[in-house]
Amino acid sequence: MKEGTVIKVSGPLVVARGLTGTNIYDMVRAGVQKLLGEVIEIRSDEYSIQVYEETEGIGPGQPVYPMGEPLSVELGPGLISSIFDGIQRPLDVISLRLGSYIARGAEYTSLDRTKRWHFIPARKSGDNIRPGDILGTVKETALIEHRIMVPQGVAGKVTVVAEDAYTLDDVVAEVETSTGKVSVKMLQKWPVRKPRQVTKKLPPDQPLITGQRVIDTFFPVAKGGTSCVPGPFGSGKTVVQHQLAKWSDADIIVFVGCGERGNEMADVLLSFPELKDPKSHEPLMGRTVLVANTSNMPVAAREASIFTGITIAEYYRDMGYNVALMADSTSRWAEAMREISCRLEEMPGEEGFPTYLGSRLASFYERSGSVVCMGSDAQGEEGRRGSLSIIGAVSPPGGDLSEPVTQATLRTVKVFWSLDDRLASQRHFPAVNWLTSYSLYQQVVGRFVANKIGAGWDENRTKALRVLQRESELEELVRLVGMEALSPEDMLVMETAKMIREDFLHQNAYHELDTYTSLEKQFHMLDVILKFYSKAQDAVDKGVDPLRLMGVPVKDKISNMRLASEGDMETFRRIEGDIARQVDELVEGRAVGI
Repeated sequence: MKEGTVIKVSGPLVVARGLTGTNIYDMVRAGVQKLLGEVIEIRSDEYSIQVYEETEGIGPGQPVYPMGEPLSVELGPGLISSIFDGIQRPLDVISLRLGSYIARGAEYTSLDRTKRWHFIPARKSGDNIRPGDILGTVKETALIEHRIMVPQGVAGKVTVVAEDAYTLDDVVAEVETSTGKVSVKMLQKWPVRKPRQVTKKLPPDQPLITGQRVIDTFFPVAKGGTSCVPGPFGSGKTVVQHQLAKWSDADIIVFVGCGERGNEMADVLLSFPELKDPKSHEPLMGRTVLVANTSNMPVAAREASIFTGITIAEYYRDMGYNVALMADSTSRWAEAMREISCRLEEMPGEEGFPTYLGSRLASFYERSGSVVCMGSDAQGEEGRRGSLSIIGAVSPPGGDLSEPVTQATLRTVKVFWSLDDRLASQRHFPAVNWLTSYSLYQQVVGRFVANKIGAGWDENRTKALRVLQRESELEELVRLVGMEALSPEDMLVMETAKMIREDFLHQNAYHELDTYTSLEKQFHMLDVILKFYSKAQDAVDKGVDPLRLMGVPVKDKISNMRLASEGDMETFRRIEGDIARQVDELVEGRAVGI
């Protein structure tokens, strides 16, 4: 493998000659400052390199040093609670040593080599092991047990293993393989563009419970599923992802900020360490990994940040955890691909994006899934299961959902949460449009809830969506001639739809009781509204004026039921009793001419 020489520089793209023996996607160090880059095209003896740092000062004639390996991430204890940039440089370490800005060519190990971790073996000398077996465990944080797995390509008999405090560079076990003795450390490396291997992919069979009513009830996502959150500026994409990161029942969260504004990423970096995990009341960072690549960082690192995040997420999935990855936003990643593609003088596709945009997006989302992991667990049992769910934000210019990135994403994902700036301007959050969104996991959730709560979930969801759809059809008529022109039945539909929107779908992310709603509470909230609707329909059929039904006192209690504590089912029973009593009183009053 030979050193090369720079012959051309075009922004983040550097072209070099003489890198004989270097392969596509291999890493190099470019220029006298040894800036990190990746070979993305080879034409004869010309190697096109995308450099992950600013290329100012690099010119023709400077050396290029091959590294002989593809872009890889370090995997081991210490990932949780860390904050990395797109190429897995530790931002918290760099901040302490260099200040607020990353110096070009700064080179630090991604994981701390000096910290000692207490390793507890799950195997003993003489045991036969193979790739993916749990070799031992480390208590990484108060929330996460890090399971040290046998690396790929290592299979044989354990000859040495012992409990002790080790650094990542220490040997924790020795294995006698068919080719000789192999030393196993807690630290592994994995190429970011290569999906990690699994035994089997399974169809998703459990919902990812988010605590957000419009998502869980109407447009759920499954563990191991994929979803996208497209929406214009200010519609709440980032807040939705923050809510999912905090409240979803995933074991581990990987949050990737890809090309977003610096103030948004600063908010994430400052707020996440202060947040408490709602279940354990430990710091939320105790189960979170942050990958930050802001819009003023080099564009080439945006693509790397997405693959860095997904590889870390796969690593924890292989331990048997349920992992959720939030990518904000894939549109910025696509813009970076477009810029690099233009500099490579590739044939452009729609709106200038590269023709491989769809396949590149698919290669990212297809790494999700519910899987049977390789190897056996710490007790030696086979069939360890894990899942990786991907929630990707999309930022279409001007909110145009017909643009290429959104359309390519929709062809891949199974859940579409359409954020609406009109709802956001009305202060309705989450601003998910219930008429244009969809989920292909509804049957999964229906079966799960039927076993956990009981029948009625799917029926209530269908009935509520039908009411909202009917409201949409009547809105134009109401604008033209007013509510008074509607039939009593349609007036009741409009009032019920308003209750569903304001008392169920609207959710205050900053209210202690309203920010999260369990599936059981969601079911009872919607059930109460629909029981009012059903009871009121009967009353209207018996001649009761719908305007009188709209003024019954129990409606105030329905509006406040979101503030009922989790597990407080007595509140819902009382409201149902009040509905029956107060509506019956109106019917009886109508019968005697009151």
